[in-house]
Amino acid sequence: MKKPYIELRTRNTFGDIIDNYFQFLKRNFQAYTNLYLRYNALSILLALGASYLLVTGFMGLASRDFRFGMTEDTNNEFYFGIGVAVLLFTVFITSAINYSFSSAYISEYVNAKGDVKARNIWSSIKKKFWSIVVLILLGAVIYVVYLIISTVAAIVPFLGYIFRFALSFLVSGLFGLTFMALFVGRNQIGEAISDGWNFTFSNFLKVMLFALVIGILNFLITLVIISIPSYIIGFYIYFSAESEIEIFTSGFAKVLFTFGFAIYILAFIYSQALTQLAFGVLFYNLHEEKHNTFLQQKIEQIGVDE
Repeated sequence: MKKPYIELRTRNTFGDIIDNYFQFLKRNFQAYTNLYLRYNALSILLALGASYLLVTGFMGLASRDFRFGMTEDTNNEFYFGIGVAVLLFTVFITSAINYSFSSAYISEYVNAKGDVKARNIWSSIKKKFWSIVVLILLGAVIYVVYLIISTVAAIVPFLGYIFRFALSFLVSGLFGLTFMALFVGRNQIGEAISDGWNFTFSNFLKVMLFALVIGILNFLITLVIISIPSYIIGFYIYFSAESEIEIFTSGFAKVLFTFGFAIYILAFIYSQALTQLAFGVLFYNLHEEKHNTFLQQKIEQIGVDE
C-alpha cells in the first residue's frame, strides 16, 4: 500500500520542518532502509573487515599471545594499522554513498510525489558521479582543516569546546545543503556549491539550530541501536571476569567483539545518512522560501483549472 505523500516544498516554521522530517521517516523508514541496505552492501562488508582487523590487532596487542590459528610472530601492529586504514576507507566510501543516496532519494521522492523508483535514484547518482567525487574530495579537505582548527580550539577549555561543536554543525549544514543543491535541478558543481553556501549563511541561525536538534535526535536513535550489542558485550565481560575467563585469547570473544564493533560503525554510518535526509527536508523549505517555485506552480495550476 502506498504511503501518503508529504509535500516538502512548503514555507514552514522551524518546528514544522522538524515535524516533517519525523513524519517522513515514519512513513518511509522501511522503504528507505531497504534501498539503503541494497546500496550499502559494500560498506557493510568493509565495516566487518575493518572491525575484524581492528579487534584482531587490539586483542593481539593486549594479550601478546595469538591463539587463533596464527603463528606467534604475527605482527599485531600490522593488523591494527590495516584495520584503521580499512576503517578510514570505509568512512570515505560510505560518506559518498550516504550523501548521494539520501539526496537522490529525497529528490526522487519529491519529483515522483512519493513513488520512489530505485532505478531513478541510481540513474541520478550516475549522472552526477564526477560531481559527487569532487564534493567528497573537497569535503575531505574541509574535514582536515576542521580537525586542525578543532585541535587548536581545544586549548581553550570551555569556549573551545562550544566552538568545535558550532563549527561541526556549520560544516555539516553547508555540506548537506550543497549536496541537495547538486541533486535538485543543478547539474554544475559550481552552482551547487554557490547554492549551498548562500542557503547556509543567509539562514545561518536556522541551519545551526536545525543541525543541533537533528544531531541530538539522530544521536539518540544511534544510542538505541548500539545499546543492544553494548549490553551483550557488557554482560559477557562481566561474567567472563566472574568466571576468570581470559577474554583476549577467547575465540568467542573475538567473534562477539568483531560483530559488536561492526554494529557500532554501521550505526553511526546510518545516522549520517539520516542526517542528510533531514537536510534534504530543510533544503526544500529554504528553497521554497527563496524562490517560491512550488507556490507559483500551484497558482498557475489554479489558472489552468479555471
